[in-house]
Amino acid sequence: MAAALALLAAGPSGFGGGPVAEAKEAAGGKSKKKKAPQYECRVQSPQKFLKRRTFVQKGMLNPKKHAKAVRYLAEHYGHVETEETRRYNSESAHAQAKTVQFMGLPLSIHEKVAPALHCVEKRIRATCNSKSRRYTPRAVGGFRTANSYRGAEISNHLFGIAIDIDPERNPCCGCVDPWPTSPLCHEKKRTAYERTALSRCWIKAFERYGFDWLGHDDLEDTMHFEFLGDPDRLKKK
Repeated sequence: MAAALALLAAGPSGFGGGPVAEAKEAAGGKSKKKKAPQYECRVQSPQKFLKRRTFVQKGMLNPKKHAKAVRYLAEHYGHVETEETRRYNSESAHAQAKTVQFMGLPLSIHEKVAPALHCVEKRIRATCNSKSRRYTPRAVGGFRTANSYRGAEISNHLFGIAIDIDPERNPCCGCVDPWPTSPLCHEKKRTAYERTALSRCWIKAFERYGFDWLGHDDLEDTMHFEFLGDPDRLKKK
């Protein structure tokens, strides 16, 4: 049974293996833009027990720790069409999807996470303007309805709290083919920071508001961020 649970990563957490909320820059054309809501977010760290590397170590899933994380996510965001998550919340996570603009690109995420993403963008625009810190995303992925892990693990894209940015520029070296075929994944002396096109400034902006970067995980999923903060303590009052 333990060996079966070890087969986890079926692909990058938001692209491939099912429908993905993906957006690319539109070529030409003008559209009316709504003003983004103005508010401040609390600075907070991702909750440790929700981090993937807490319940998946060396490819092995700890069922008890994983169940604790899934219960919390289901209670706060809704069920993901499984019997287990329905026990904790009768409302679907996907029913609470909201389309937002992130760095000029439309993105479908859980409505509770929208304020955090807004604050991340505000931070990026304020602090990541120099040449070494600048980054322009071409494609983003959020909510999905098909799981992207094998075994018992559940992708946080199903809860709508995860976002992927440019998988072709930011590889997932621990995922299955074709993702590890990126030349960047074969330069073993390089760190995850050096493998990604994202700047550290961008990564720190996400982490400031409760997002965890899976570049820190064994998967080295450098495209992937997930909100693991407390959604009930997100906005400053």
